[in-house]
Amino acid sequence: MNTIAANLDTIWILLTAFMVFFMQAGFAMVETGFTRAKNSVNILMKNLVDFCVGSILFFLVGYGLMFGRDAGGFIGTSNFTLSITGNLDTSVFSFWIFQAVFAATAATIVSGTVSERIKFKNYLIYSIFITAIIYPVAGHWIWGGGWLADLGMIDFAGSTVVHSVGGWAGLAGAIALGPRFGKYNKDGSSNAITGHNIPLAALGVFILWFGWYGFNPGSTLSASSPAIPTIAVATTLSAASSSLATMLFTWIKYKKPDASMTLNGALAGLVGITAGCALVSPYSAIIIGILCGIIVSISIEILDKKLRIDDPVGAVSVHGVCGFSGTLFVGLFAQSEYAGLAGFEGVNGLFFGGGWDLLLIQLTGALSVFAWTFGTMLLVFLLIKKTVGLRVSRETELKGLDIDEHGMEAYSGFQIFQND
Repeated sequence: MNTIAANLDTIWILLTAFMVFFMQAGFAMVETGFTRAKNSVNILMKNLVDFCVGSILFFLVGYGLMFGRDAGGFIGTSNFTLSITGNLDTSVFSFWIFQAVFAATAATIVSGTVSERIKFKNYLIYSIFITAIIYPVAGHWIWGGGWLADLGMIDFAGSTVVHSVGGWAGLAGAIALGPRFGKYNKDGSSNAITGHNIPLAALGVFILWFGWYGFNPGSTLSASSPAIPTIAVATTLSAASSSLATMLFTWIKYKKPDASMTLNGALAGLVGITAGCALVSPYSAIIIGILCGIIVSISIEILDKKLRIDDPVGAVSVHGVCGFSGTLFVGLFAQSEYAGLAGFEGVNGLFFGGGWDLLLIQLTGALSVFAWTFGTMLLVFLLIKKTVGLRVSRETELKGLDIDEHGMEAYSGFQIFQND
């Protein structure tokens, strides 16, 4: 029976890992749809190649830093290249592929925030740093037995480990690059630079939503976990309520239900529930989704119009801000009846009699990961900017990165009219 259970767990982990891998297609479609046609090839290349680069680096270095023998609560110091010997432990291989696709998710989030203006070859330098060092160190603190794990922080499927890391790295990249030409006027007002294919973006959101059923339930790492159904329900309800909240918020504010914002609202709800999907009730999941739908709407407007940070796809707000918020929501909405199904016995948030302790731990962890990720990635982007250069020329940006950077067009032979 133990062999059967172990084999089922392996199948479950691999199946959900493959679903998470398919999220790369979702990110590619969302980012392509939300940006202009002249940069589509560049978007697709970044999403493909950062996974390829990231997989190799996570195999050689990142996995060991994240899950190796703990050194002072900060980094791992073993299991580099999986420490492959003649005695193969296939369970390690299945766990590695599951973690590798999570690392790739964090890395590819940044592609959207820096889109339409970053040099492709130097984007690859960023990919090396985040998958080899930045993401694994943050992951070790929480998932690898590091100091935040010892403190008691809970991030079940990665609102902070994956999504906030990607969001804060993207924020650093957007700041280092500066806004796209034509985004802001001399008086500081913002111009909308609309995406060229909303149907493609919608397809990407549906793919991502599907992949999230691997992301969240798969994090049980067990096919027999009683928490799998409750996790799937919480994931669904949070995404649905968040999308509706965003739609209503923009409908009231702008007199029209905005499609692109509503799509991002679904993603915000998915990100926000990821940390606590195994610890909250369906009712709490709906509340979390509503809050994330409102938060992402306000955050996108503040970044765009107040802070003048140009994030073409809203990834900083979706992944960074809602990932941060979702991590805090664990400290508010965790409920022992549901948490116990996933092995978190007796865990309750503030709203269910658990006191302030867990919320403060969650806040400490979320702030620490922000400081680490944003600080180090801003340094990396600025070093690239000062040495080999970060941004394409004005001429290339106006023409589109596809032609100058890749020598081709995504829609060759078609005439596409757009205001560039």
